[in-house]
Amino acid sequence: MKFLTKACFGMLLAASSMSTPAFAQEEASGPFTLSGGIDVVSDYRFRGISLSNEKVAVQPTLSVSHESGFYAGVWGSSLPDSPLYGKFELDLFAGYSAEIASGTTIDAGVTYYMYPGNRDFAGPSDYVEFIGKLSHTLGPVGATATVAYAPDQKSLGSEDNIYLNLGLESGIPNSPVTLLASLGYTDGSLGAVSADGKYLDWMIGASFAAGPATFKVQYIDTDVKKTGIKAVDTLYDPTVVFTLGFSF
Repeated sequence: MKFLTKACFGMLLAASSMSTPAFAQEEASGPFTLSGGIDVVSDYRFRGISLSNEKVAVQPTLSVSHESGFYAGVWGSSLPDSPLYGKFELDLFAGYSAEIASGTTIDAGVTYYMYPGNRDFAGPSDYVEFIGKLSHTLGPVGATATVAYAPDQKSLGSEDNIYLNLGLESGIPNSPVTLLASLGYTDGSLGAVSADGKYLDWMIGASFAAGPATFKVQYIDTDVKKTGIKAVDTLYDPTVVFTLGFSF
């Protein structure tokens, strides 16, 4: 049950393609570029699971990148208060991104997930995950394959976890609309919402850009079997998530 609570209320990736916040890149006056933004989401869904108890969440982000391809930053989200996670998730990330061929980019990084409000008696909650991405763009269509690996850690029950995701997006020519879709697969300690630790999640949606503002609507679902416990089952019920983001 401890791991079920973990999966339902506060685990996993900020750098996955399903939950990447909107960024704005200011005009570079040197080798460094500063990016940032803030999103308000109707439900913080991560890999198909509600981490905000189906409540609204606020998610700020800030990053700096170097012209060499190295980058680092911080991402956060409000959470429902709990002894294990407190009221806020804070993700520190760093990595390297480079174009290896025309339209093809690789990205390798690491994310440290922190829960500053953790009450020690609830056990450890912070953990580390390594993330690799391969992206390709052809015209208005882009595809990103993601592999995320969390090694054995105390907060994960001394077990590891792997997450695979394929995300697709396609801009509609001469319009501010981008169509979105993704399919993910979890296998390991972070799949505790499923009896065997394995489950699929998927998303279809669209985003609408208007200057520094972006509005996104997504239908999100999983194949996790129901437990018969309503308070748990609703955390991975199919849902529509609305996001309003502002970049700066």
